[in-house]
Amino acid sequence: MADQTQAPLEAPNLAVSTVIFTLRTCETGELKLALPLVKRIRAPFENQWALPGGPLKITEDLSHAASRNLLETTGLEPRYLEQLYAFGSLDRSPGSKLSDRVVSIVYWALVGTDEAGAAIESENVQWFWADELPQLAFDHNIIVEYALNRLRNKLAYSQLAHLFLPELFTLAQLREVYEAVLNIQLDPGNFRRLVEAEGSVEPTGERLAGTRHRPPQLYRATNTGENQ
Repeated sequence: MADQTQAPLEAPNLAVSTVIFTLRTCETGELKLALPLVKRIRAPFENQWALPGGPLKITEDLSHAASRNLLETTGLEPRYLEQLYAFGSLDRSPGSKLSDRVVSIVYWALVGTDEAGAAIESENVQWFWADELPQLAFDHNIIVEYALNRLRNKLAYSQLAHLFLPELFTLAQLREVYEAVLNIQLDPGNFRRLVEAEGSVEPTGERLAGTRHRPPQLYRATNTGENQ
């Protein structure tokens, strides 16, 4: 029979972190998938980059905590927010006491390319290319890889790509989103045929202004609320 006098183990601490994806223009003028990171100012992993996040308040809903932490650390409000996974392995913070164990509920979010410029940037908050990350604090490299796989897999059967764009866009702009997220080159003709066959976009009858040659046609998503 177990010793009934033994002191009960304490519950682990709970935190909420968010992987925030957007598209930014790199030095060559192409779009690349990026995410903001914050520099830790205390141990463990002091001065290392980490995902935005913080403790879960006892009175707070999980998704609200993710949105709040995101707004407080980066100034961003996501167009799309989804719970990703719970990460709580015992070796997340080597050398820490068991009583300091933290289980993180992780969300992933999408921010429009036009909105990403409003993000807070400072010595302790900076953007990084999603496929070129340094060694992050805790298990955050694993978390980002997990989120990247979810984003790329979901792009194949949903309309998430449209959330990176303004309401009206060209097919070339939509193709650039797919190329940036999937990190591949797509044939323009094949992409056009595939998108038109899917019926996920519709022509607006308008054309992009300010171009030298025949202005390309503008499209809109047929139903961005479906299959996301």
